[in-house]
Amino acid sequence: MHPETPRPATGRSLYTPQERQRRDSTVWTLVQGVLAPVQFLVFLVSLVLVLRFLATGEGEWAATVSVVVKTLTLYTIMVTGCIWEKVVFGRYLFAPAFYWEDVFSMLVLALHTAYLVALFAGWLPPRALMLLALAAYAAYVVNAGQFLWKLRMARLQGTLVPREVFE
Repeated sequence: MHPETPRPATGRSLYTPQERQRRDSTVWTLVQGVLAPVQFLVFLVSLVLVLRFLATGEGEWAATVSVVVKTLTLYTIMVTGCIWEKVVFGRYLFAPAFYWEDVFSMLVLALHTAYLVALFAGWLPPRALMLLALAAYAAYVVNAGQFLWKLRMARLQGTLVPREVFE
């Protein structure tokens, strides 16, 4: 958060007027808006491939590649999201408006990274790797829900008339 834009005392507004202006004027908002649905599409394809492998034992290579692609997509959206957060709030992570989303994102990153480490180190057999991928995906779904909720809150707040207008 920029020092010149303190959080409103009520704590209800997701963005100060200055943060909203920075959010609306940075290219990183568009980047996040494009990457989020791309990542979700990659997730859905990978989920189907992982579940197919777990159900039939077939398609191990495709499922593995899909989880790696999903993880790389996650890393991309996380790095660009940190840049977005820095531009809008003045810090790369844990801005008050997105604190709990960022905390949970760390769990999502840890699980996806654990998958990659276990895969490349050969620490887990294929079935266990796919179960680890499912755990990472479950955390991702929760985290995506958190961000969708915040997006909805931001849209609702953007349409409301500020209280100061009536005072």
